[in-house]
Amino acid sequence: MKKEVKDTIITELGENLKNFPHFYLVDVSGLNAEATSALRRKCFKSEIKMVVVKNTLLHKAFEASEIDFEPLYGSLKGSTAVMFTMTANVPAKLLKEYSKEGIPALKAAYAEESLFVGADKLEELAALKSKNELIADVVALLQSPAKNVVSALQSGANTIHGVLKTLGERPE
Repeated sequence: MKKEVKDTIITELGENLKNFPHFYLVDVSGLNAEATSALRRKCFKSEIKMVVVKNTLLHKAFEASEIDFEPLYGSLKGSTAVMFTMTANVPAKLLKEYSKEGIPALKAAYAEESLFVGADKLEELAALKSKNELIADVVALLQSPAKNVVSALQSGANTIHGVLKTLGERPE
């Protein structure tokens, strides 16, 4: 491979590292062409960009990045595919479907500004909530007490009104 091509690939990987807030490193060495195509289709449907890369080129892209990816360097062995995504837990859920077969296996991940190294982190990654899910949870928690106060005031207003009406209609 020519140096210009390598430089272009490193630059593209660097752009993907900047544009996507989360990525997974996956071992795809045991997949045949048919299984790889099926995985790519599932990734496309889930809005995941899957790229099979040379480990040395990915290592150089990591080094050129502003973020310190040094703990991931040990994961760059064998055949590596990178899954770039906007939502942190989507690739983990996809890989979890395949976990029965063991292929593809998670090597490492960068999700929610944290590094996860090892296949044993798959459950933890799948349990991560996306930013939108967390915002929805916070909004629901904030709305709950307000709804309780409003409903208490409304039911109390009816009670107070009824008491006043009864007292007003009572003969003296």
